[in-house]
Amino acid sequence: MSTNKSPQIVMEPRSRVPGLLALTAILVLLPAFLPNAFYVDVAIRIAINAILAVTLNLLIGYTGQISLGHAGFVGIGAYGSAILTSRWDIHPALALVIAALGTGVLAWTVAGLILRFRGHYLAMATLGLGIIISIVITNETAWTGGPDGVSLGDFMMFGWRPSGERQWYWIIAALLVATIAVAQNLVNSPAGRALQALHGSEVAARAMGIDTASFKTRVFVLSASYAAMVGSLLAHYMGFITPGIAAFPHSVELVTMVVVGGMASVWGAVFGAVLLSLLPQFLASFEGWETIAFGVILVMTMIFLPRGIVPSLADIFRRQGA
Repeated sequence: MSTNKSPQIVMEPRSRVPGLLALTAILVLLPAFLPNAFYVDVAIRIAINAILAVTLNLLIGYTGQISLGHAGFVGIGAYGSAILTSRWDIHPALALVIAALGTGVLAWTVAGLILRFRGHYLAMATLGLGIIISIVITNETAWTGGPDGVSLGDFMMFGWRPSGERQWYWIIAALLVATIAVAQNLVNSPAGRALQALHGSEVAARAMGIDTASFKTRVFVLSASYAAMVGSLLAHYMGFITPGIAAFPHSVELVTMVVVGGMASVWGAVFGAVLLSLLPQFLASFEGWETIAFGVILVMTMIFLPRGIVPSLADIFRRQGA
């Protein structure tokens, strides 16, 4: 017998310290087991994807606002830092802040327009926004280098210039822990419960006195600004960026991480990022198969684990222990 009910959102446990301590321990010990720079680079990229997935999950999983253009904000942050540092000789750390704030202003400006839509209309609106950003980055060759990309100088913070994969690893690892802590505190706060009420029924949330338009805008701006900040760091870490960083396939990857790992689950977003970031590494010898594997995993998850891997498995273990 089929059902049309959508997966319910279940509040994650309020006890957040054990999970954060476990993650911190893993991140501290992990470099000792990474034999060379290649594996450290993979770990950095996984952590970056996890940060993006966690913040995107606040928008998709908890607020129920689909976004298919999230990579566009990553691209704005990356190219914003590149342009500010290379053309106006602005300090890299200040350029990062300016790029993030500028992206937040852009997100706030367009939020009033696109967040009025719902369902697939909202998906198409965010898709269009992401495509516009990608086209601008690709075509404005005088500023962005066009399809050939653009290079960046070293990043500097408090007089320290991180160099090498291992130093960058500690920066991104610390940011990941901080991001998860912020997300969990937000989710378990009164504002987080308001977001989940909005996801359940916007009409009911409005009837309860929740300013739904304001909450949706705030989360959209927060998610976009965070994406821009991560994009700036990613650009400086790689030293060279191309328009692919803001392309539609990148947005799809981020959404897939959230959906597969578990919407409305902070740890689900982290798990989804780890799983789908490692998958291409295992399929590297099978050119093109990673795309098929992405699709198969997404379809199978939606059929058998509609709430995502982590929340669904947590439910199974909870029932067995009851």
